[in-house]
Amino acid sequence: MKYVSTRNNSEEYNFEQVFIKGLADDGGLYVPTSLKKYSPQELHELKKLNYNELSTEIINLFSSDFISKDELSTLVKKSYSTFREKEVVKLSNVGEIKLLELFHGPTLAFKDVAMQFIGNLYEYYLTKNNKKINIVVATSGDTGAAAIDAIKGKSNLNIFVLHPNNRISSVQRKIMTTVEEKNVFNIAIDGNFDDCQNIVKSMFSDLEFSKSINMSGVNSINWARIIAQAVYYFYSYFRLDKEIISFSVPTGNFGDVFAGYLAKQMGLPIDKLIVATNENDILHRAISKGDYVSKEVKETLSPSMDIQLASNFERLIYYVSNSDSSKTAEIMKKVKQNSYQIEKNNLDNIQKDFLSESCNEQETLEIIKKNYEENNIILDPHTAVGVGAVHKLSIHDCVVLSTAHPCKFPDAIKNAINKYEKLPDELQHILNKDENFQVLDNNVSKIKDFIKKKL
Repeated sequence: MKYVSTRNNSEEYNFEQVFIKGLADDGGLYVPTSLKKYSPQELHELKKLNYNELSTEIINLFSSDFISKDELSTLVKKSYSTFREKEVVKLSNVGEIKLLELFHGPTLAFKDVAMQFIGNLYEYYLTKNNKKINIVVATSGDTGAAAIDAIKGKSNLNIFVLHPNNRISSVQRKIMTTVEEKNVFNIAIDGNFDDCQNIVKSMFSDLEFSKSINMSGVNSINWARIIAQAVYYFYSYFRLDKEIISFSVPTGNFGDVFAGYLAKQMGLPIDKLIVATNENDILHRAISKGDYVSKEVKETLSPSMDIQLASNFERLIYYVSNSDSSKTAEIMKKVKQNSYQIEKNNLDNIQKDFLSESCNEQETLEIIKKNYEENNIILDPHTAVGVGAVHKLSIHDCVVLSTAHPCKFPDAIKNAINKYEKLPDELQHILNKDENFQVLDNNVSKIKDFIKKKL
């Protein structure tokens, strides 16, 4: 399979280039030039597979020129051997809504599903090619922890994680900053997540710097993450006895819900993909009325969605613009100028597949409280937003992606139901361990200097 940049589709790339680079040199995101579309009969055959087998089948479509199917199968099994659920993810009930629990990996968040796989994929590549890579990643809370767990202690790999100082939960931070392996570096930026993301994008765009440190990225912009996440849409559909279902996805950077869009484009019978946001509702405004103008980021109880500019939205813009990379590049200039309104024909195309809704802080707390009282289930605040969106839109036959374990957000849970959800035993140690992170100014030159000194 070949890939192109959303901003210039005249040059093709292979999976190795797409995976290792993460972001295209022109600032665009990589997308495949074509997609496999499964027939109903082929979907029926896939239904027989367990999670590991299904992952191997789907990921192999995109990576066969990089890794053989047998090697991929071994790598997938290794990646998911650390999960607390044998089938990696789990379906449960909250009233009439199905929850797809994605938090059974080592850092208690959906990011583990893709990140454990990516960590082993890097190791496979570096061992085979005798190279070294430095990963630089921005996190709004969960990506960094998942990336660190997947990469810590691996030879020929260093990871630098940028998080917004004092804007993620204490548990999210401690899962990252109590790691002792020498190839892990945590940086707290005096700013918000968008500032962290902009710094990382700026470093990627500085080709002299990014090539000098052999820089790679594991943010949701990395195509390998998208394809690994698409698997659980297929898996959950196959486990439910429905002809067609919708998914509600709490999302900030649009990566997780774009994986659902990819699954739908590949023939999975998905009705609507619901984009569920908190008060940082740019995606809700964009999908409901075409308003993609960012506002000031608000700190909320669901910090992983405290984002204004969703990186992966560019992929959707490319597809609804009939894969016109010149048009996409022009649109992204308007996005950078904070002046983009989605054209009516593009918005009509988006609304064929997507719905959106937002929940404010009080609504989020009330959803957590109501579900605890009625169903004896504690939802993390992000999942609560996903549940709230379904209720507001009155959607039936819907799966809500439950993206994190509630224990990662102790203050939100305490506010909602006046109790703390306990950390699993294997993570209790982080509460009393010393933390190690560097607080730096929101300044790309200072971050570059820090990275170069550590190398």
